[in-house]
Amino acid sequence: MSSSEYNQKLVHFLQQELNIPAESIALVQRHPELPYSSFPMLLWRYGLITTSQLEKVFDWLDSGLFYSAIQL
Repeated sequence: MSSSEYNQKLVHFLQQELNIPAESIALVQRHPELPYSSFPMLLWRYGLITTSQLEKVFDWLDSGLFYSAIQL
């Protein structure tokens, strides 16, 4: 899986499942020097998602739902 596919699936999850506004995602995406794997942590650090939402992202990644979404 390419990094762009990973990015798209993660952004889709954030927007569709957690209702994170596109503006919040775009704010963090302005830091291309940072690894995308730290993207959820940056959202939380900037106060754009709650701790509960951050936990849901990690649960989604850990549970394999992320990999299921890739195959859709």
